[in-house]
Amino acid sequence: MMGSQNRSALIRKLVSSASTTATPPVLKKGVPPLRPGQGHSFFWRRLHSLTGIVPIGAFLTEHFITNAYAIKGPAAYRDQVAALGGFPFILGMEIAFIWVPILYHGLYGFYIWYRGDSNVVEYPWTGNWMYTAQRWTGAVTFFYMGWHVWYLRFTSPYMLENPAVAFGKVQSQMLPHLWAIAFYAAGIFCASWHFGYGLWLFAAKWGITQGPLARRRWGYACFVIALGFMAMGAAIMYTFLTTPQQPYLPTGGELDSFTMR
Repeated sequence: MMGSQNRSALIRKLVSSASTTATPPVLKKGVPPLRPGQGHSFFWRRLHSLTGIVPIGAFLTEHFITNAYAIKGPAAYRDQVAALGGFPFILGMEIAFIWVPILYHGLYGFYIWYRGDSNVVEYPWTGNWMYTAQRWTGAVTFFYMGWHVWYLRFTSPYMLENPAVAFGKVQSQMLPHLWAIAFYAAGIFCASWHFGYGLWLFAAKWGITQGPLARRRWGYACFVIALGFMAMGAAIMYTFLTTPQQPYLPTGGELDSFTMR
């Protein structure tokens, strides 16, 4: 009995000695907790989510519908471009409701990508793959839109001021180079996917779809929406590629186009 008590006392003494002499582990300083009223990440992320639907998503929808008039022929496309160009303060509206929101949404999206970590190899979960796909499709769409808008909106001849050249100018960007056709196809696919999944994320983040069942059903609907945009974009591309090239450069002192014949 005495031997057992002595062994217990010795063990306690050794443990006490080790605890007082051992160096405590150094812990890395983590991110401090975000308290109410501190930080702005929630606001900027919600704004990023909102701008992806309004106005960018609304603009994307309008843009697809406008370009779908090309399926009816160059004349119908010319009339639609002329209608858009007839809006008052068109440049100011574009800056306020299209370019600035797209610039913010794109740049903040790159920031989210930079701060995040998808780790699809280590964690090949569906949500992780969707996060990665959303980042990559957003990047492709951002650079595609920059190239697409710069050529069609800011190089001569100007489409809104000269709607008769609109059909031919779109063809001139697409037809001469195979890489341009491939970039068009990639831009349409990525924009459609990014918007479709963005709708799903928006509903989840803003509490519109509550519960796994609602999110699953809305996910099916968003997938159909994305496929619809892809199909519409493919039909529009096919029209521009198969229609004979429409002249769009000034000839003989005036703009000549088959749309005027």
